[in-house]
Amino acid sequence: MGSWQDDLRGALDGLAYGARSALSPSVLQGAAVEIGWLTTHLAMYPLGLVGTSSRALPSRLNLAGLGPAQRGLLVSDVRAAGTPILLAHGIIDNHTIFALMRRHLVRRGFSSIHTFSYSPLTLDVRRTAERMGREIEAICEESGSDQIHVIGHSLGGLIARYYVQRLGGDERVHTCVTLGTPHQGTVAAKLLPWPLVKQVRPDSELMAELAEPAPDCRTRFVAFYSDVDQLIVPQRRARIRHPDLLASNVRVHGVGHLSLPFHGEVVHRITGMLAHLDEQPKTA
Repeated sequence: MGSWQDDLRGALDGLAYGARSALSPSVLQGAAVEIGWLTTHLAMYPLGLVGTSSRALPSRLNLAGLGPAQRGLLVSDVRAAGTPILLAHGIIDNHTIFALMRRHLVRRGFSSIHTFSYSPLTLDVRRTAERMGREIEAICEESGSDQIHVIGHSLGGLIARYYVQRLGGDERVHTCVTLGTPHQGTVAAKLLPWPLVKQVRPDSELMAELAEPAPDCRTRFVAFYSDVDQLIVPQRRARIRHPDLLASNVRVHGVGHLSLPFHGEVVHRITGMLAHLDEQPKTA
């Protein structure tokens, strides 16, 4: 059977999988929330088109004018408060997807927050990961910090993982948080022949490369995945399964793919986790 026929069969299998659960209460509830966040995000999306690829808050490690939560982080762990954070959006998106998370990070007391953007016409995860690496080096040089945290939504998380695992980025990235990232590929990618989408198919060369050994990788990975994610099929493929990676997988119930960066529980857990650098999050 030809390659296109295999792809078609895989796509149909994915659609059948989705159809079996499409009318479950949790999926319907998640879809309703997703529509609400989608409406909000579409209103904000144009603002992201005029932004730059890296937008940072002024570094501030003094207590003047700060709220109780911000003061608490600076007093309890100045290293955590000063570690830069890089936010990486998903495909066909921009930094506005992180509006709520950015606000909560600021309120918690994190003082150096940046965003990494890439074009929806991007064709290769590897090259984009190389550019992310250059941007991280620039942030570390500017801030004087040896390490950084990366929070990636969807494909942004995969770009970050490739940089950490394959390009030596574990020297720079302390914690890599991913939200709805196809770490093991997604069957839904078989529906589109776009070169970038092909890279997130379960049987792609990129997935095989990420499955290769990664000895001595020091970065802490935390993968949030949803039981009703519409784009990761099946949803468990958003978990990290690699014997060499220090990875925790956190299951979120009833939250759609787009809603993950906005979800209150997810945002709260991430801000708390980054405030305690040496604690491992609980796996769910």
